[in-house]
Amino acid sequence: MKKIKGSPALGGLLVMIAGCLWGCTGLFVGGINAAGIAAMEIVELRGILTALLMLPLMLCIDRKLLRIRFKDLWCFIGSGVFSVLFFNFCYYNTIQSSGMAVAAVLLYTSPIFVMLMSLWLFRERLTVRGVAALVLTVAGCVLVSGILTEGGTFTAGGLALGIGAGFGYALYSIFSRYAIQRGYHPMTITFYTFLLSAVGGVFFTDFELIATASAANGMGLWLPLVGYVAVGTVGAYLLYTAGLRHIDNSKAAVMAAVEPACATLLQIVVLRVLPDSFTLVGILLVLAAIVLLNVGTKKT
Repeated sequence: MKKIKGSPALGGLLVMIAGCLWGCTGLFVGGINAAGIAAMEIVELRGILTALLMLPLMLCIDRKLLRIRFKDLWCFIGSGVFSVLFFNFCYYNTIQSSGMAVAAVLLYTSPIFVMLMSLWLFRERLTVRGVAALVLTVAGCVLVSGILTEGGTFTAGGLALGIGAGFGYALYSIFSRYAIQRGYHPMTITFYTFLLSAVGGVFFTDFELIATASAANGMGLWLPLVGYVAVGTVGAYLLYTAGLRHIDNSKAAVMAAVEPACATLLQIVVLRVLPDSFTLVGILLVLAAIVLLNVGTKKT
């Protein structure tokens, strides 16, 4: 498969902005949760609204963006069902069984899976700098997660689900890379990813619960939900996927880990919540990993 040529600097910037947008989703999640919507219902609404928001935009920009070849459908089933839907199912069930901190720690195994799969599938190079950045990133995310102060419950089932969440999260980079190599635009990839995640999510969604929450909360549900979709899905996934056109998967996975750091900084600015020393060290480790990956990078 052909290698996509591009600008590493631009790719890194796009991925980090995507990570920052993911880190901002906490601004909207509180309002959605307050409306009484369950986890998988949020995932389903996210997929439906993403498709509804993107469809008119793609029709206005270029209708050809909606075209995909049947033989390539597996790429989008992979990114939508086996990544987005599977990851969310595992992640939210890990939260229920083991707590938020444990779920976050296990989710941050994702860059490890991305690196290992990319070495095998795309022949990406394993470098000392890349491994060091990966170690710093995972360590930093563990510290930011709060696991050392909040604790959590490790069970065999929770561990399996948490690792499944990390693996599923990593699959987006893998399947998106295949779609990029087949010439698909980031908008096409994002649109069909969430359209197919919504199709698959029908089997796990309680639509009566959605109707009840909507009737009870009205715009109190839909405004934060639309904000969550616009910022944390359409904006973030488009930028991340666009970034993949310029840099390797393993580098993108590490740089996107700026997400928890941004979320913590947002808490400081908006909620005036001061982080503990573990969190501050974790943020510094993540930033150090990003600097390590980019210092001395050759331009192409």
